[in-house]
Amino acid sequence: MGKCAFVTVGTTKFDLLIETIVQDSNVLQTLIDYLHIDKLILQIGNSEMPSYKNLSIPIEFYQYKDSIENDIQQADLVISHAGAGTILQTLEANKPLLVVINEKLMNNHQLEIAHVMKEQGYLHYCTCSTLAETLKKFPNHQFERYEKGNPLLFGQYLNQIMIE
Repeated sequence: MGKCAFVTVGTTKFDLLIETIVQDSNVLQTLIDYLHIDKLILQIGNSEMPSYKNLSIPIEFYQYKDSIENDIQQADLVISHAGAGTILQTLEANKPLLVVINEKLMNNHQLEIAHVMKEQGYLHYCTCSTLAETLKKFPNHQFERYEKGNPLLFGQYLNQIMIE
């Protein structure tokens, strides 16, 4: 059975991530050749879906669902914006996670969250321009297992990061 990558931008507009996944041949080849991905599922939020004809990998996409839990569970790799809820949901599902920072956001707390979670060994993070290079780190990489805990503690932890 093949491997699936799930890409999510949450409720935001992150056109550059969707464009990079669909139109950057280095990213697509890395997904296929290094990670053996043979299917992409994209949750595009408010982003526009760019042209994706003649790709060597099938793509399904949608704007929103009531829950992305099933897509996360099906995925062999999750590529996500740095929303705290999506990060937590993916880590609790024990799925490999690559967080892509949206550099266009003001007061970018996403970078702070992703950096701390990477330092603790839970995920990798990158920008759209370093996506292909960062994907190459995934084969044979062991992430720390995130133990599901009290979501209030996670919220307090995020608040602490934001204050520092």
